[in-house]
Amino acid sequence: MRPTLRRALAVGAALALVGVMTPSAAYSQDDPRDCSDLLGADAPAFMVCTWLAKPEEALGVALFWGSDDAAHLKEATPSDGKFIDCSASGSFCPAPGEDSVEGDENSPLPGGEDGGTPECEAGGQCSVDGHGEGGDGTDNGSENTGATTPVGTPTPTPSAAPASAFAQDPAAATAAAQSPAGQAITAAKDVRLRVWIDTELADDWKAGTAAFTAAVKRIGALAARPEVAGIRFTSQLGYNTTFGTEADVTAFVTAASDALRQVAPGKRLGVHTVVPELACGANDACKAEMRKRHPLLAPEKVESHLIAGRVDQLSLDSGLLYGGYATWKIDADQAHRNQWIQVRARSWDVLAQVAAEETGLVGQVSDAQIATRLGTPVKDGGAQQVNVWTRVKNAEGVVNRLTAWEQLKKLTPIQRRLAAVYNPAAPEKDVAADLKRLSEIVGQVYLTTT
Repeated sequence: MRPTLRRALAVGAALALVGVMTPSAAYSQDDPRDCSDLLGADAPAFMVCTWLAKPEEALGVALFWGSDDAAHLKEATPSDGKFIDCSASGSFCPAPGEDSVEGDENSPLPGGEDGGTPECEAGGQCSVDGHGEGGDGTDNGSENTGATTPVGTPTPTPSAAPASAFAQDPAAATAAAQSPAGQAITAAKDVRLRVWIDTELADDWKAGTAAFTAAVKRIGALAARPEVAGIRFTSQLGYNTTFGTEADVTAFVTAASDALRQVAPGKRLGVHTVVPELACGANDACKAEMRKRHPLLAPEKVESHLIAGRVDQLSLDSGLLYGGYATWKIDADQAHRNQWIQVRARSWDVLAQVAAEETGLVGQVSDAQIATRLGTPVKDGGAQQVNVWTRVKNAEGVVNRLTAWEQLKKLTPIQRRLAAVYNPAAPEKDVAADLKRLSEIVGQVYLTTT
């Protein structure tokens, strides 16, 4: 069969199926063009199926156009179409700027239907780590105690800085490149590690506009590097005592998201938190208690940031899962599985990239624990990535380090889905050597910076 005939057959078959889901006013059970048998038994009553060209007719169309070495196709000419001669007497064509609009009919107009200046341009901005010691060896100031988040006095919201306040200068870029984090970005590139900047902007935001603007510019200078994929701009969001109300949390995330998208366009934005209720599964008493203990971490409140598009990545911590649910006879493995089944059920992976923040692989762990901790989030839940902590300090101040290096080296098929948190200002050996070792087990690294 010649290529032209194959193409003709394909076109004919497509034409035959165009009417499969097309309603027809003349539909009846005796209609010879009825193709309702192609619909499932659970199809709604309003859905009907009518052939525009039945299969045998479609074959005839294809044979007609493909016969004689596609002679009919070769003889066919484009339609003359219907055009208006604007110079002809009696013809009317709107002048540019009257009724015509440049661009596609589906193109959005800035600032509303009149295409005028968006209101946000008149002033202001336009809005279109874990528990214990971090994987980098620095104490992030939280303990895995399951303490209740206090509800305090609302934090005064800093005034929005104009977009011009985040403009970068060459000196800032040079300083960023020479900083420990900047040098670590270069070292990570050398060992082919994908880089995220891991920072905390919440305290800067609470300190006022000047401190927040300076911090955003500093992070933006680092993130401008092409090797940087994204910025995680806060940890333990809503879990620690930084914010006391939902309004504070929303105001901070919105301000940080808007500012970072200005200073680092194209970079993905992420946050880290924990949603205690998810690990309860179907236990209503557990869920009610977790909402009482952690009022800012209800699933719908965390989800609101994803729906609004404020963040592109959500890292969910596993720190509370180890013994935090014994009251309801939910062990760590059950809590872990419950959490990720709930994430999948809520389809959060559709709204943003979901990452599992795994702190439980330090110290002596079995192969089964490794498989569960790394496999369950991806297999049972909607996680596309697992952030493995290589060093964690417990409540007594004892530092536990990752010991399962050899086991993790064997996980080559999922290496790109694994990431590590690393502080270049506090290396184990030296930055280059540390990152080279990390590159043997993970494909990404979160570089902690202030």
